[in-house]
Amino acid sequence: MIRIGIVDDHAIVRQGLRHYLAEHVDLRVTGEANNGREALELARKGEIDVLLLDISMPDQGGVEALKSIRERFPELPILILSGFPETHYATALLRQGANGYLNKECDPQEIVNAIHTVMRGRKYISPAVAELLADNVTGAGDQPAHAQLSERELQVFLRLAQGETIGNMAESMFLSVKTVSTYRTRVLEKLKLSSNSDLTYYALTNGLIQ
Repeated sequence: MIRIGIVDDHAIVRQGLRHYLAEHVDLRVTGEANNGREALELARKGEIDVLLLDISMPDQGGVEALKSIRERFPELPILILSGFPETHYATALLRQGANGYLNKECDPQEIVNAIHTVMRGRKYISPAVAELLADNVTGAGDQPAHAQLSERELQVFLRLAQGETIGNMAESMFLSVKTVSTYRTRVLEKLKLSSNSDLTYYALTNGLIQ
């Protein structure tokens, strides 16, 4: 029996996944969470074998949660299940320790296949992600501006784009206000933008937030 944890801030998504996975005799959902902080608690309990993790969630999102969980539980397979296209995050999150990246529009059977793949100790690479990885190796394909952001810069960027204040970010990320402000400055420079409103517009037009 493969024990699965589902992390998504939409109850209807968790319910749909739970019902679908219940149709498979070797799969069982043993934990659910609304955000990254709760995802870390799921991992701490040790009652899951695979974690399905969304990216965009309030409080603490999947990008930050992936880093925290990977540091503490390096052997736990983590599958990113996101509403964002592969081009936005897939290769970066695989580099940061994800075992696979799935778009929420994929065939549900692909999720089952991915779970079995990572349980065998392998990464799950969908055809779309494989094409991205091949483009990266050959140097082909145009990378969006946000692809040059570091992991921490990406976290700050997405939280700013969703209207979070620097003070709140500093507290929740255990950083000083000055440090977060420095990350904000770097993000604006790399994206060639000048304000938080510009960040929000960029994120919306590039499908990074909803």
